This record gives sequence, structure tokens and C-alpha cells, in this order.
Amino acid sequence: MAVATSTRMRARAVTDRGEIAAFLRTDRLFAAYAFGDLDGPNRRRVAWGMSYDENGRATALAMHHEGLVPQPLFLMGDPDGCRQILDSVIKPRDAYLMATEDLDAAAAQLYELEAPVSMLRMVVDRRTFTPFAGPTVQLTALDIDDLNRLYQLGFRAGFPASVVEGGTYHGVRVRGRLVSAAGTHAVNQAEGLAVVGNVLTHTDYRGHDFAKMVTSAVTADLLERVHDVALNVHADNIPAVAAYARLGYCIHCRLTERLIHRRQGGWGLMRPIREAMRFPWPREPR
Repeated sequence: MAVATSTRMRARAVTDRGEIAAFLRTDRLFAAYAFGDLDGPNRRRVAWGMSYDENGRATALAMHHEGLVPQPLFLMGDPDGCRQILDSVIKPRDAYLMATEDLDAAAAQLYELEAPVSMLRMVVDRRTFTPFAGPTVQLTALDIDDLNRLYQLGFRAGFPASVVEGGTYHGVRVRGRLVSAAGTHAVNQAEGLAVVGNVLTHTDYRGHDFAKMVTSAVTADLLERVHDVALNVHADNIPAVAAYARLGYCIHCRLTERLIHRRQGGWGLMRPIREAMRFPWPREPR
């Protein structure tokens, strides 16, 4: 097991669910996506690292998905602790970093950072939720081709039917055509959290509140099972922010998303090859 030590803190790999969950609960709404990975179907493909101060108190956490690069990298907690973890425990060559500006600065000591995308984490609960009615339909695995067509994903590389079967998806059809949809990124009933995602309306059908309708339908379903629902939205997408606010979503914090590349060693000489092989990580539709 990799362990880093210093006069102030140490970092190590962690696999104990209880220890990881306890730290995530210190800001459970910020950690909503991470909670989905903690107990989700791909949990065995996720690596966790934590740092501790000289008294053994946890100070920071990092989570990274294993697989074709770039994969998501999540940071939380003390910036110095995050740097310790990235220095010795969680060390991806390339990753799609999801953090905050302060934590980006910690990563910058070890990585080259591409331009950030500024996001807002918005959250709603049963008390604040205000439904917005509309002619939505619940989608099933039989709708997967229509869903992939809406998202403009190739059927070979698009979502499998299990994405719909394992989550909650709602859509709006106009003359039989699926023109708007929303679904779930993650649901963790044990922690009372869920994440809405993949909200998209076809460009020819925008301006009719369809996105608001499908997001409302998904949120209503999720709030029957969990206490809090979260989502990410581009900070400069003012209409989307306003639409989610109409449903009762409130801003919890500001986030950044960006690609990062490890500085050390001769790996940078392989950058052209890596760029040619790299699979783009799907970001939230604007």
C-alpha cells in the first residue's frame, strides 16, 4: 500500500466504505457524485485515497475511476492534503478533474491544467421542490435508440439499455419523436442522495419549457426515494440556472471541471500519441 509521510500529514489508499463515507458526509451535497460511485455498479473500478494530519484526523480525499483515459478525478478537503494524495497515492497521468479553484491550485503543483469549465452545484429537497407539470413520459429500455438519437450518440458507443433500466428517465415526445429528456447520474438511497443528469432538449424544440418539465418529472421520482437531489449546470447558462431555480433548486457551491496532465517524467513526450488515443469525457449538455 502506498503511503506518504511528512511532518504535517500522511496519505494512503483507502478501501473501507465507512471511513470514506464519513469524510464525504462532511459536505454530502458537494460529494453527491462521489456517493454515487461509492455504492454504484462500478464501485470496484474506483480508487480512493485520503490524507491525515499528525493526530490521525482525515483532512482530504481523492477518488479516481480506472479505465481508458481520461477518467474522472474528484478532490475534496484540505488543498495540502489533496496534493499529498496526488503526489503518492492517486497518480493518474491524465484525468478529468472535478474540484474547486482552491483544489485546482493544489493539483497545479503536479499537473498541467487545461482551461476550466465553471459549473454550479444546485440542490433541492422535498421541502423546497416546486413541480412543473407537463406532458412527460417515463422512458424504458425500449426507448434507448430514441434517447441515443436525441443525445446524438452513435448506437455502438451510446448508452446501453441498462442505463435507463438502472436509473430514472423521463422525456417529452412531439408527434412521436423524443425531443427532450432527463435522467439520473447516480442514486444512493442509503445516503439519501441522487444526481440528475443528461438534461437535453433538441435545438428545434427549445423555448417550450420541455427541459424544465423532464427535470421536474425526474426530480419528483427521485424525491420519493431520497431526501436530496443534486445536479450540475454551466455557470454561464443563465436560462438553465433560472429553470432549475423555478423547480426549487438552490446553488450549493461553484465547481470547476477540466482536463489535467501529469508533469513529471518523460510522459509528456508521448502527448501527441495520447491525444490521438484519448477518449473525450462527456460533459453535461449546456
